[in-house]
Amino acid sequence: MKKLLSVTLTLLLVSAVVFAGGANESASSGEKVYKIGISKFLTHNALDASEQGFIDYLNSTDLKVEFDRQNAQGEASTASTIAQKFKDDNVDLAYGIATPTAQALATALPNTPVVFAAVTDPVEAGLVNSWEGDPSILVCGTSDSSPVQAQIELLVELTGAKTIGNIYNSSEANATVQQQLIKDACSALGLNFVSAAITNSSEVRQATQSIIDRVDAIYIATDNAVISALASVQDVCDQAGKGLLSGDPSPLKDSDGNLTGIDALAAWGFDYYAIGVSAGKQAEAILKGANAGEQGSLVLEDPSDFELWFNLDTADKLGIEIPEDLLATASVVIKDGKIQ
Repeated sequence: MKKLLSVTLTLLLVSAVVFAGGANESASSGEKVYKIGISKFLTHNALDASEQGFIDYLNSTDLKVEFDRQNAQGEASTASTIAQKFKDDNVDLAYGIATPTAQALATALPNTPVVFAAVTDPVEAGLVNSWEGDPSILVCGTSDSSPVQAQIELLVELTGAKTIGNIYNSSEANATVQQQLIKDACSALGLNFVSAAITNSSEVRQATQSIIDRVDAIYIATDNAVISALASVQDVCDQAGKGLLSGDPSPLKDSDGNLTGIDALAAWGFDYYAIGVSAGKQAEAILKGANAGEQGSLVLEDPSDFELWFNLDTADKLGIEIPEDLLATASVVIKDGKIQ
């Protein structure tokens, strides 16, 4: 009996050591395994790409990592719940994709490094004190701040528009910042500006319908709620014969690179996978000992990190001829329903 009891206790002790290591330590090698919590605000191609780029990059490093991937499904309250879960789980680093999730993480995890992606203005969103970084705040990331004025200039060049319309989510800091940037850009270019506010994706079609007769073309920024319902904007534009430029090309293709049927006249914006890779590089530096706050807030500037799309089928329907010099700069040109 004593021998049996001794063997049983030994087995229990061994099991306790193995399970205590959990996500923090590899049972076979003793090498640290970092726990990373990923909180994505909702599912759409841009945010999905930012998630995948981050994961792929970290998996390519010599770090041992495991990911807890969560989706807030577009609900700020769910984002807060996820942030609390990561705090309870004592993650080594948290990754917030889009402004509401990044804000929730930064609030719940003041003593844990937080890396963000797809946040237009992290200062305005209250995530950081300055773009340059602050070692006292363990937050950094990669912004998706777009060249708004240049995008609108392109839309005007293509359509001759004198009044630009925009739909934006008034309940998200990222979106309200962009709405002001669009308004300012239109003012600087001598254009009229008409906007309609929404609070969730289900309102996008009605909001677009409410302004379509008062505008010459529609510009949509990297607004998560609106981009996730871009097909509705396109439908309204098609019915009215108005051009649409998307500041995010990702809704125009699926995860396999196939066209989705959203036939925007043009799209010009970031490759969100590259944004995820950039955020992953920041996370790697932090896990290897760098101060998170000192990483700062980055904006991608390499032309290869942007995509410019033109749809010649839509241009034909609108009676627009896209100049050859512009087509020569495009990443993607669509004709006869196919990528050329």
